[in-house]
Amino acid sequence: MTLERYLDNRRRWETLIVAAAVLLSLFANVGIVWIEYARGGDDWPRWLPWVLETTSHIGLAAIIPLILWFDRRFPVRAGTWRISVVAHALFSVVASAIHVTVMYIGRVLAFRLLSPDNHYQWVDWGREFGYEYLKDFRTYMLILAMIYLYRFIILRLQGEAGFVGDDDNEETPAISDRFLVKKFGREFLVRVADIEWIESAGNYVNLHVRGRVYPLRDTMTSISEKLAARGFQRVHRSAIVNLDQVAEIVAFDSGDGEAKLRTDISVPVSRRFRKELRERLG
Repeated sequence: MTLERYLDNRRRWETLIVAAAVLLSLFANVGIVWIEYARGGDDWPRWLPWVLETTSHIGLAAIIPLILWFDRRFPVRAGTWRISVVAHALFSVVASAIHVTVMYIGRVLAFRLLSPDNHYQWVDWGREFGYEYLKDFRTYMLILAMIYLYRFIILRLQGEAGFVGDDDNEETPAISDRFLVKKFGREFLVRVADIEWIESAGNYVNLHVRGRVYPLRDTMTSISEKLAARGFQRVHRSAIVNLDQVAEIVAFDSGDGEAKLRTDISVPVSRRFRKELRERLG
């Protein structure tokens, strides 16, 4: 299967990959718990490892979409990563509470069905939740790290962009209406007008185009100057938006805000650029 075919059905494949990962983790953990009980030597019901791990993994499957949703609201990007990391740390408590609730209810119901004489219950909820949260926090951060590693790999496979006619000998070169994407020895053109927004990424800027991201070796200051006359506006030290893609501006009490794009993406807007953005939008 080619990368293009994968990207065309990206959401479907990503769902299958997550489902496969959860199932693989379930079987691996059941095996580990089974071995631990067997080493203990005591008599134990053979369904117990399956109940303990299945309920836990159902809870895990429930919070993965929530982590993805929250990361869209607070992505870890240059310029806003401190706020995002704190936000994710706080949200991990909510995610853990959901995971524990689903897991606990599942175990109570399973014990009532499979062993009516034995009830599953926690005596010390504070201690038990604290124990589960420590494990959930580690899992949350691992999931987040894997999300960003996956995005990094996809980003590199999609290819690197370069503007057609870009001349490094000029201070602020004129820019054509297309940029060139090089990938696997192939080259193809994408229209500048199709760029939805641009974010800072170290020595690169990432061009977001119709659900795909193309890295371009340039600075935010340089790319902002090049694209200003083509309907682009810098809104944050780490973000530039295509004005035609802005659907709404949301103001915060702090003076900052965010621009909601027509693709349902939220881009941070700092107070420094908010007035100019409103003026250009009319």
